[in-house]
Amino acid sequence: MHGWLPAEEPRATVTPPAPTPPARREQRTGLRRLITPLLVLGALLLKFGKAALLLLPKAKVLTTSATMLVSIAAYSLIWGWKFALGFVVLLLVHEMGHVIQLRREGIEASAPMFIPFLGAAVMAKSLGDNATAEARVGLAGPILGTLGALALIPVAIATDNDLWQALAFTGLFLNLFNLLPVVPLDGGRAMAALSPWMWFVGLFAMVVLTFAFPNPIIILILLLAVYETYKRWKARRGGGEEAAAYYKVKPSHRAIIAAVYLGLIAVCVVGMNLTHLERSIPS
Repeated sequence: MHGWLPAEEPRATVTPPAPTPPARREQRTGLRRLITPLLVLGALLLKFGKAALLLLPKAKVLTTSATMLVSIAAYSLIWGWKFALGFVVLLLVHEMGHVIQLRREGIEASAPMFIPFLGAAVMAKSLGDNATAEARVGLAGPILGTLGALALIPVAIATDNDLWQALAFTGLFLNLFNLLPVVPLDGGRAMAALSPWMWFVGLFAMVVLTFAFPNPIIILILLLAVYETYKRWKARRGGGEEAAAYYKVKPSHRAIIAAVYLGLIAVCVVGMNLTHLERSIPS
């Protein structure tokens, strides 16, 4: 097993969907038998599919637009096509933040690829030359994703349409969830530059979430988090001078990253409070 340093092997920047989307939850029970096999398949792809994901950009059929259409069709089974379309576009905006920043770092990145019920992924050979670059790449997704969700608020006000408000709330929740300080989420990327010890805080938070809100996606993310945290911590402790250089961050850079990270959390929380819709779910 290789130690974790982004230059050693291709990396995926993954954006999982919101674990408990707020719209049309009453339909979930009737669709569990349909969705569960897809989740199992997705879990197998994530466990064994690093090579498969690397091949996705090379497969002509599996283009970004094609995987977007498949995801829209899948999410439509739960939420209807309008909400599903908006949700997938919000995922795309978030992922494009990673793509843009990766290319600004001089790293070739694939176009976003979508996996129904598991989110989206961007493939790249690394996440940057050091933890500061990794944090920039990680936070770029929530920055652009949060701006995209906030842009829907004036649309919701102008149209007085709950759909736009629900999408804004979901987009903000998606980005807030991704800021949890645990790898492979975006917040874990930021912690590489701020304090890798926070990965264990993030793991604890994921365990609490798993018991409080049992959900296949949360369980899958927890399993990935345990594996990634173990692998990265082991590589960091045993990586010698190379690992020390990777995690060496200038105080000014650490302060900027912390300000952006905390600012994003504050914006998402306030925005979710403003866009929250009361829903009565039939018993």
